[in-house]
Amino acid sequence: MTSGWHLAQVNIGRLVAPADDPQVAGFFQELDRINALAEASAGFVWRLKGEGNSATDLQPTPDPRLIVNMSVWADAEALFDYVYRSAHTPVMAQRRSWFDRFDGAYQALWWVPVGAVPTIDEAFARLWLLDRFGPSERAFTFKLRYPAPDAVGVPVDMQPDPWCVGRA
Repeated sequence: MTSGWHLAQVNIGRLVAPADDPQVAGFFQELDRINALAEASAGFVWRLKGEGNSATDLQPTPDPRLIVNMSVWADAEALFDYVYRSAHTPVMAQRRSWFDRFDGAYQALWWVPVGAVPTIDEAFARLWLLDRFGPSERAFTFKLRYPAPDAVGVPVDMQPDPWCVGRA
């Protein structure tokens, strides 16, 4: 764990149908359980919530089917373990049933000072940076994860599952 930094993440998706449609009911049925799993995971710091227990009721864009998920973690390993080595993984594997294929970056990671809470605007800016310029120290994915600003090192490939690397 790097002392002065936490890892922020954003992922976005466009539902294949409106939130009240049976096509996406499975996603919404899993949401509370998966959010609780995140909060109970080692290294979890914070997650974005709207009026309910999730961020799905927030409308960050004019598209009502686009949903956003953001969280902050103690380090990249903690987030990686949650995403790829927990009960979250088999649910995430079903995402093509609930979400349209996304053109461009749909996940971005970046370092924030300990105690900082990223904004939705900042998250969308990180997605734009990743989409436009590729991975850098300002926006990256698990496939090319950059070290925290006060850490010595080079970007590493954390070897995420090939079907979920954060970019189309």
